Amino acid sequence: MRTVRRLFYSDIVSAVAFVAVAFLSLFFFIDFVDELGNVGSRGYTMLNAAAFSLLLVPSHLYELVPIAVLIGAIYALARLAQTSQYTILRTGGLGPWRALSLLTVLGLLFAVLTYVVGDHVAPQSERLASELQALRRGAIKIGRSGAWLKDHAMTTQGERSYSVNVGSAEGGSVLHDVRVFEFDGDGRLLRRISAANARVGMDSAWHLKDVRITRWLVDPAASRVPEDVLDEYVWPSTLSASVVAAAVLPIGTMSTIDLYRYIGHLSVNEQAAQRQEIQFWKRALYPFACLVMIGLALPFAYLSARSGGISLKVFGGIMLGISFVLLNNVAGHLGLLRNWTPWIVASAPSALYMLMSFAAFSWLVRYR
Repeated sequence: MRTVRRLFYSDIVSAVAFVAVAFLSLFFFIDFVDELGNVGSRGYTMLNAAAFSLLLVPSHLYELVPIAVLIGAIYALARLAQTSQYTILRTGGLGPWRALSLLTVLGLLFAVLTYVVGDHVAPQSERLASELQALRRGAIKIGRSGAWLKDHAMTTQGERSYSVNVGSAEGGSVLHDVRVFEFDGDGRLLRRISAANARVGMDSAWHLKDVRITRWLVDPAASRVPEDVLDEYVWPSTLSASVVAAAVLPIGTMSTIDLYRYIGHLSVNEQAAQRQEIQFWKRALYPFACLVMIGLALPFAYLSARSGGISLKVFGGIMLGISFVLLNNVAGHLGLLRNWTPWIVASAPSALYMLMSFAAFSWLVRYR
């Protein structure tokens, strides 16, 4: 069994690595060519473009591991079947269940690799890529209306709630075009704090610069609304740098734990968290897609070589992988539009392909 395991693992791992490197090279070339149009703006060099494209590689690898596992496993198993090696193994007592158990262990190893890349390597590289992009653009633009955050506090004057708008950002702690709206317990607007720049400190205090503070008085007889102009102002807040980074940086820069904490923050402040919840469950369940792909690849070892060459089987694997990615993306968008349960949206594509895998394996056990 040790010899069979070594044969399986060496062939499949080498095939998966080859497929992954081929896809990553293609994606790097596409990203690099796309970035060449920005070379020359704000001192953005070709070396910066290459670095930006390299920083996107871990994110591409995270998305490609299940597809590479499927295509690589199909290629390796189909080649074993074509050279009659798999037939000899079956004659020697390698049944479908034993082959599935061997491949399941390998699938778990690929699942661990997917988790490590997606939860630790890709978020950091994505954040560095965002900072490099901010260097070219001057700041990270956050849509037309910017990013909105909410905060609550108890002061000596009573309960206060804050709505914070950030126009653009450099990383997760340097912010631009900041506006803070302060409300009392009855929802009346008390102050508006506008700042050209802000930096979020380690103690969650916001250090604002070029500040303009407008106060709305309860007294209707007031002739004018007082306004103060300050060079610097420290606004005490509970919005930490990690929460601000989660709001202003792309969602790909957050790990599963960061997403969980940010969802908790949004729930406490009664903000919509459907998009983050779907992303959280996708991150949590995506590594297990490697097990599904391994299950889908096993029936290809039992197909007769006369029913199609290796190229045809690999093409079938590519189509299966592309359909999985498309279904995964479509399910996420539909879940966001229709407000479906996040964990069902994230698990539906893998569950469907797992049912296909079980159906193919049941047919394999019964008729092959």
